[in-house]
Amino acid sequence: MPSSKPSDLDAGIARRLKRDAAGLVAAVVQQYDTGDVLMVGWMDDEALHRTLATGRATYWSRSRQEYWVKGDTSGNIQLVKSVALDCDGDALLVRVDQVGPACHTGNHSCFDAGTLPVMSQ
Repeated sequence: MPSSKPSDLDAGIARRLKRDAAGLVAAVVQQYDTGDVLMVGWMDDEALHRTLATGRATYWSRSRQEYWVKGDTSGNIQLVKSVALDCDGDALLVRVDQVGPACHTGNHSCFDAGTLPVMSQ
């Protein structure tokens, strides 16, 4: 579970968030100038606060149970250009300038594994 400590996230923003049972909101990450969808991460109030305050994308790792700043170990940083909340408050669109590959596999995007077949109508 993410930190249960109070976050410094603006109260008005916090009120708009609809978190899952673990206190998280999905963050869809997009390259700001090309529109490429790079990855999906997870944020709680504190990760969102850190992202907005520093301009570096910060996420909650569900597997490691800790915060991580994209690129701190790999060098493949995400410089945040904008963050938008969807109409339901349960997802964020984080537009970034990605330096290096976004995916931990070394691919440009986590969605570079190929498309699935769709039956035409």
